[in-house]
Amino acid sequence: MNHRNAIGLLTLAMLASPVCMWAQSSPACVESLAWLSGCWERTGPGFSIQEQWMDPRGHMMVGVSRTVVKGETLEYEYLRIEERDGKLVYVAGPSGQEEASFPQVELTDSLVIFVNPEHDFPQRISYRRLADGSLLAEIAGPIGGEEKVVDFPMRRVPCE
Repeated sequence: MNHRNAIGLLTLAMLASPVCMWAQSSPACVESLAWLSGCWERTGPGFSIQEQWMDPRGHMMVGVSRTVVKGETLEYEYLRIEERDGKLVYVAGPSGQEEASFPQVELTDSLVIFVNPEHDFPQRISYRRLADGSLLAEIAGPIGGEEKVVDFPMRRVPCE
């Protein structure tokens, strides 16, 4: 292989590889949340909560969520995590409500936190990858003047 071909292949490899740094000074990229991709579920007596995230591509992840209680869909949500101005933004379109955006305030290799203090509830949305491979999603914010936190522990399940 000659020198020119080697440089060409190296350039292609660099362009094809997502570059995402964890340092606070670097822009966030959606590829840093690849661990969120796939299907997640929380079940209990008479209910299931499912969330599915597509792989990061084109500076965006697309997701959906559905809550089923006693065989009936109680609520659903269309979700996006997209790159905007060097930060990630969580965009939620819940059933029967206007779309809302939550800019990222924290990002590590196992945690992302999004906050919108202007939103009613929730004002904070987070996802944490746990050591056992499970996921802890959390929503939080004020309700009736008191801070309410709702945890959604989920396990990875096959996508159907």
